[in-house]
Amino acid sequence: MPSQKALAEKKQIVEQLATKLNGSCAGVLVDYKGINVADDTKLRADLRKAGVDYSVVKNTLLRFAVKEAGLDGLESVLEGTTALAVSENDYVASADLLSKFAGTHKGFKIKAGFIDKKVIDAKEVDNLAKLPPREVLIAQALGGLNAPISGFVYVLNANLTGLAVALKAIAEQKGA
Repeated sequence: MPSQKALAEKKQIVEQLATKLNGSCAGVLVDYKGINVADDTKLRADLRKAGVDYSVVKNTLLRFAVKEAGLDGLESVLEGTTALAVSENDYVASADLLSKFAGTHKGFKIKAGFIDKKVIDAKEVDNLAKLPPREVLIAQALGGLNAPISGFVYVLNANLTGLAVALKAIAEQKGA
């Protein structure tokens, strides 16, 4: 039977994990088997630069935290080695970096993830990773909004040009 002190420490860890999950817009769970220390160190540095919090977690503690955070559906992947990567404000960063890393390291696998409290599977995490960067998406959206305006200006310009040509032809005809 665990001591009261050990139970209190575990409850505190579960609360911290639940707070981390609740404060994140997106996260990814991975199976980190088969990577060496050098690769793990580089991955952690890349994730840190992108503003992603990455840590190895115990499945039993994470299972309680997931329930507390309302992320039902993640319990099924909490087996084997598990690491959690969460981001407070970037929906794509963790998925992008971890999917690229999983593509180059055989034992490293994406288990599942979540976006705004919605659980997604490994395939959806890969699809999320394939999204273009935020700046490109904004440019595409603005380009889509700009297209109708550009078309309208073109139509108005064509009508004015047509009117000018017609007036010039009338003036030449009257002058002749």
